[in-house]
Amino acid sequence: MRRQEILIVDGYNIIGAWPELNRLKKENDIQSARDLLLFELSNYRKYNDIQIIVVFDAQFVPGITQSFDAFDIQVVFTSEGETADSYIERRVKEYINPLTRVVVATSDAAEQWMVFQHGALRKSAKELRIDIDHTKKQINNDVQDYYSTIQRRHSLWKIEDLEYLDFLRHHIDQD
Repeated sequence: MRRQEILIVDGYNIIGAWPELNRLKKENDIQSARDLLLFELSNYRKYNDIQIIVVFDAQFVPGITQSFDAFDIQVVFTSEGETADSYIERRVKEYINPLTRVVVATSDAAEQWMVFQHGALRKSAKELRIDIDHTKKQINNDVQDYYSTIQRRHSLWKIEDLEYLDFLRHHIDQD
């Protein structure tokens, strides 16, 4: 039996730490910042086959409590008055067991210490960005290896055409 990995992400903490997301937040486009974060995490999740839970507290969306799946990721908005930190701490306690590895992504030092005390590992916003960028490179290498294999089979497709189609596939939803 394979050990399950769960990555719990403090959404607004990551948004505040990643320059491209923080810029959107400062431009009062928090929804785009959330969507971009979820998109980045989705590719990471699929490639690494892990469960991801992204937690947003009621700071920017007061009065709602909801949980839903988006981009194949569980997204949680805490209830008004509940912080993402308290929600994450509660969930870490529920998930920790010998068959589950729980990692919490946040740059909040107090939160990192708290989840570490409960048995979870911590990952800073910078470390998460590095992991996601590394995964993107791995995906690109896998795609190029695949196209090279096709090319070696005397495919009618040129490698440049396949790369362009791959580019279109990744950017079709962004328009």
